[in-house]
Amino acid sequence: MAQWRAIEAIVRRIGASTDEQREWMTTRRQVLNSLTAGATWLAVQQTMSRCWLLGQSAQQAGQHPDEMTANSAVRQAGYPRPDFGTPPTALPKEALAVRGPNSLKAHASQHGILSGAAVVVRSLTDRALAELVVDQCAIIVPENELKWRGLRPSKESYDFTQADAFFAFAAKHGLKTRGHTLAWHNSVPDWLSAMPQSADVRAIFVDHIRTVMSRYKGRVHSWDVVNEAILPKDGMPGGMRNSFWYQRVGPDYLDLAYRTAREADPHAQLTYNDYGVEYDNADNEERRRCILTLLRGMQTRKVPLDAVGIQGHIKAASPFTIGKGLAVYIEAIRSMGLEVYVTELDVNEDDIVSDDISHRDRFVAQTYQDLLEVAFRSPAVKLVLTWGITDRGTWLNDGPTHHRKQPNRPQRCLPFDPEYRPTPAFFAMRESFNTHRAI
Repeated sequence: MAQWRAIEAIVRRIGASTDEQREWMTTRRQVLNSLTAGATWLAVQQTMSRCWLLGQSAQQAGQHPDEMTANSAVRQAGYPRPDFGTPPTALPKEALAVRGPNSLKAHASQHGILSGAAVVVRSLTDRALAELVVDQCAIIVPENELKWRGLRPSKESYDFTQADAFFAFAAKHGLKTRGHTLAWHNSVPDWLSAMPQSADVRAIFVDHIRTVMSRYKGRVHSWDVVNEAILPKDGMPGGMRNSFWYQRVGPDYLDLAYRTAREADPHAQLTYNDYGVEYDNADNEERRRCILTLLRGMQTRKVPLDAVGIQGHIKAASPFTIGKGLAVYIEAIRSMGLEVYVTELDVNEDDIVSDDISHRDRFVAQTYQDLLEVAFRSPAVKLVLTWGITDRGTWLNDGPTHHRKQPNRPQRCLPFDPEYRPTPAFFAMRESFNTHRAI
């Protein structure tokens, strides 16, 4: 009983009631509810740990009226990538200690999950990084090499050099692969967007899907056929994004893409992939609603679809929770007979004011656990990939969008740090595979 009283006293002492601290207060209530429900000591400890982390950031937010955007460093005019120095020439002892049965892929596999990461093909010439990818990943996806801009220098030509290298690397090491992506609004080549209205973009679209998928037929676990088709603020019917594809191929471009994809490779899992569905807030709720309407419409029209990707680009120190909204969304997808993939997981820590690395790492790790705990309640979740594997190569350092608040501070957002050592996020992921996976 002394333990329970001690926790209750601490929680009540650090509690607050300001609007800026909603998530912290939610966790505080969870602890108090656990006390009255007779939860296990370990469960309350875990919740208490989360409450403490949120409390620390809430206190920091109170010190900075611009909601955790303050930074003492001078803001730069540009956002150059951090200089981490020369990459390690060999894996450090910490990375060697978590290979084999201690790896992410081994722990995930024990619970029926494929675990992996996105890679940049040219970076795999780094032998230590390539070894780390093979050690930790059962499946990989190229960040850019299969997108239109990576493959199509002109209307008349394809450049498969980097894509072929990606598949060769995967085959050499026995890794499964994902394809990303056949239609995305942010990867339209200049030559294509400049084509006159009289051009038959629809025919070009179909030819591209057939050509790319046929080249790698039988070698791809799953394809993100269409990526990010929903943007409610565009005001289009069904919340559709008013993209190049919507305008030039037509409102039925998704149906066309998925039917063409099924014909080109009948065995690949055809996936719809999107972001902004993870949080319990009005914006994410509207996006979830629009995506589910899209999926149901596709099924009504008998459009082939096998899975839905949840990108999982989430933020540490977000004022919003990851919980009921995401759980209901995943269950709705499962009820349609579709699988769920977490496809691009990483944690942006730009909102954390403290520069203390241990504090930042704990917060990032807890955020990984928050999402995976919800995701793994459902047996529909079959795959988890992080968007990159080490902080040295994360897109979150490209800026300016992803580190406006801390422009001079490299992000610590992935399972391995710039020296290829496992971070607390690694252990949080591994523990989530072991403890939260639905039976």
